[in-house]
Parts: sequence; C-alpha cells; structure tokens
Amino acid sequence: MDSLNDAIIKLMKDNGADLVGFGDLSSALDDDLNKGVCIAIKVDKDIIRGIHNGPNLEYYKEYTRINNLLDKLVTMGAEYLKSNGYKAYAQTRDVTLYGPDLLTKLPHKTVATRSGLGWIGKCAVLVTKEYGSAVRLSSFLTNAPLICAKPVDQSSCGNCTNCRDNCPAKAIYGVNWSVSSNREELIDPFACEKKADELCLKNFGIKVTICGKCIEVCPFTQKYLNKER
Repeated sequence: MDSLNDAIIKLMKDNGADLVGFGDLSSALDDDLNKGVCIAIKVDKDIIRGIHNGPNLEYYKEYTRINNLLDKLVTMGAEYLKSNGYKAYAQTRDVTLYGPDLLTKLPHKTVATRSGLGWIGKCAVLVTKEYGSAVRLSSFLTNAPLICAKPVDQSSCGNCTNCRDNCPAKAIYGVNWSVSSNREELIDPFACEKKADELCLKNFGIKVTICGKCIEVCPFTQKYLNKER
C-alpha cells in the first residue's frame, strides 16, 4: 500500500504542500473514516520576520493565501481517493465549524500529531522540527488503507517559555502538552482571540483573529528562519 501513500504525497507536494503525514484516528473518531491525511504549508520567512511588532496586512494576506491553497489541496486529495474507490472527506473551512468553545470536532493539529508531523506547543499550536510553528494546516479523512506514521504523544518544548513570556494577551500558561492534555490546560483561548482581534484592528483595520507572536518567538521557528535555504 506504499504506492497509495506515495501517490498522495506526490499529488500534495506537486501542488504546494510542504509536509504530508498519515495518521490513525481510530482513537479520536468513532466511524469508518479513521485514517487522516494532514498537510502543512510553511509561512514565508520574511512574513514571519515582519510580525515582530505585531500582525500586519502582509501577514493577513499570506494567511489567507495559504488557507485558500490548503482548501484546494485537501479537496484535491479527497477527490483523488474517491476516484480510487475509497470514502474521503475534506476538512475545508466551509465545513469545519467552530462552536462557542472555539473548538472543532477534529482539529487539524490532532490529525497532525497522529500523523507524526509534530507536537502541540505550550501555545496550543503545532510545532514541527522543519518549520517550527510557522505552518498552516489542513486535513482530509478517509477509509483508505494508508500506512500510518508513529503518532507524537509528548512535547519537545522542554523548559522553553518564549511563547508564554512574549504573548501580548498573557494567555499562555507555560504547560507542556501531552496527548492527554486539553487546550484549556495550555491557554486561555478567549483572551487570545480578544487580543488578536484588537491588534489586527489597530494595525491594519481588519478584525481578524491572527497574532503570530508565539509563532515568531518559537526556537524551532527561529531555526527555520535562520536556515540559508
């Protein structure tokens, strides 16, 4: 079945994905679509460097560009699997609904950790070894017999508190994640949302929930930024 994995990786990377992972979601989903494909697209280095003093219009445009591409890619991946006789469901933005608790049924970052792409940082975003947390994610679900990666169950953040110490909202508690953690143990999502909305409205006149400070100051993101290529 490696050929099916390889075909999906090629399809995704040929069309703009930077990371592709395959995860067993049977512990998180109670249905037959229990395999997940998570894709990540890195954020441009200069865009990340540019938000040192807060979110700006360029960051918002990059954020929107990547989100649009992610929707296109996961739809493409799901359609490819359907054309090969499998069930598949693309978790695009128009079907991924947030409740009053600001949670989705199956977050992309859960699919990412089950797919071995990274761990959840103290700021409750995915951290990858390749790009730090300077990535955007999406995913699609399937019943296809994919070969799944070893899941990531523990944090690699160690004693680092950069995200906590630099959070404009003071919304990060500084707790290391594990697979049994819930988001409320890590951050105050409502304080994060409120501050991000305020910063965006002040800096470029659009009320949108993007900040990026925790992403910028992450040591793994800094390693990505400092790579020559």
